[in-house]
Amino acid sequence: MTAASISLPAGAPPTAVRAANKWAVAIAVATGALLEVIDVSIVNVALTDIQASVGATLSQVSWVVSSYAVANVIVLPMSAWLGQRFGKKRYFVFSLIGFTLASMLCGMATSLSFLVFARVLQGLMGGGLLAKAQAFLYETFPREEQAVAQGFFGAVVIAGPVLGPTLGGFITTHSDWRWIFFINAPVGLAAVLLCLQALPRDEPSSEAPARVDWLAIGLLALGLGSLQTMLEEGNSEGWFDSTFISALLAVSIAAMVLFVQRQLRAAQPIVDLRVLRYRSLAAGSMLSIVIGVALYGALFAVPIFATSILHFTAQQTGLLLMPGAIASALTMQVASRLVQRFDPRRVLVAGGLILVISLAWLGQLSPVTGDDDLFWPLLVRAIGTVLMFLPLNLSTIGPIPKEDVAKATGIFNLTRQLGGSIGVALLSTVLDRRMIFHRDVLASHLSANDPHVVERVAQLTGVYMSKGASEPVAHARALTTLDGLVQQQASVLSFNDTFYIVAGLVLAFLPLVFLLGKPPKDATPADVH
Repeated sequence: MTAASISLPAGAPPTAVRAANKWAVAIAVATGALLEVIDVSIVNVALTDIQASVGATLSQVSWVVSSYAVANVIVLPMSAWLGQRFGKKRYFVFSLIGFTLASMLCGMATSLSFLVFARVLQGLMGGGLLAKAQAFLYETFPREEQAVAQGFFGAVVIAGPVLGPTLGGFITTHSDWRWIFFINAPVGLAAVLLCLQALPRDEPSSEAPARVDWLAIGLLALGLGSLQTMLEEGNSEGWFDSTFISALLAVSIAAMVLFVQRQLRAAQPIVDLRVLRYRSLAAGSMLSIVIGVALYGALFAVPIFATSILHFTAQQTGLLLMPGAIASALTMQVASRLVQRFDPRRVLVAGGLILVISLAWLGQLSPVTGDDDLFWPLLVRAIGTVLMFLPLNLSTIGPIPKEDVAKATGIFNLTRQLGGSIGVALLSTVLDRRMIFHRDVLASHLSANDPHVVERVAQLTGVYMSKGASEPVAHARALTTLDGLVQQQASVLSFNDTFYIVAGLVLAFLPLVFLLGKPPKDATPADVH
């Protein structure tokens, strides 16, 4: 690996230079990855403001989120190939510059169509940042230091989805929604300068670049793009009652089948699916989907509960999640030491069980739940997620030969991203359908002849009459209030169901840990290409 140009005191020993280079690389790539991770969720809290600004409907403005996610998942699995073809450093820096410029375009958008176009560019540029950042760390740090390096990187990846709504809520409350994009400019510029300084130069390749398989890229874009769009829009479209969603599923399956066939026959594939022959990657990728569901799905449900039941503002919701982000960063440092002392697979199981406990705890919500009641379960959830995340990274990627690490990280990060999309799609559907179910059950117990119901309606009628309403109006308002209470209780019960479902998924897939490999401790640094 070529030494990066870093300012050190004269006469610094070689070990100090290497140590400084390692952490300069880690900080540089983590800063770039943080931009991409935060922008997955920072927009969510500003959608109402964006809707009013560009004159769009709620269903139309949702494409500001969907377009970014679709573009992101298309590029993720190609990141290893792009880095190999254009140079790892060159591709990473180009992606950072493109992401920053696309962010500026998002902030300057005056119409929904232009904003969606800019978000697509942002997603395409950001798609490779996460996977390449992780690959750089596997290349730069020796195996015995991977726990510390991946712990540092994991703190960024875990905290990012929480910091997004917090930062977005603060900005939209105190400024204009456009600044959620403009704020990327100074951070992006700093990341570019850091990467130019710290990342090793790309070594010239002696091999002539292979012909670009545009058909394979088109099939990948069509397959993953259709799948992601189906997950993003499925619930609002009524899933398979919609011809549009059914068509997306058919197109996605057909395109991905053709893509897989083409890649398995290619000498130099765009996405090398052969790396899935490693048992640790295949099992780890499945567990990564579950972690994506738990991480992004729970972060999807809690803010909705806070805004719809607790009536929190965007900033209050962000502050509710902030302790979990801090706990994640601190726990990641503890986890990096635990996986050095114990088999990472055991730490992963412990983290999974802690996560299940926290989700069951969150499943005890009621209409009188307050932010104090959510503090500890959210804190425990953050700890459990971290204790799964870091060991899973090491157990999945650690046993893979050095020449296949970059290809594996692209697929591995894709599965977590898809897991998040599946989680949001699954839980939003569960919320809607279980709310209807619980409302019907609760309403069936409210008989007009029930003495308790009659007494409650009479009390509410009296309250409204004492405020000046006539008896017919007061009675109508009493019935409306009672209906609202039923709706609120049904909503709370449906939120509880979502947390129990995620807990069940984590438990169901936890046995896959037995298929993971134990990362070697005495191997040489991975040479990622």
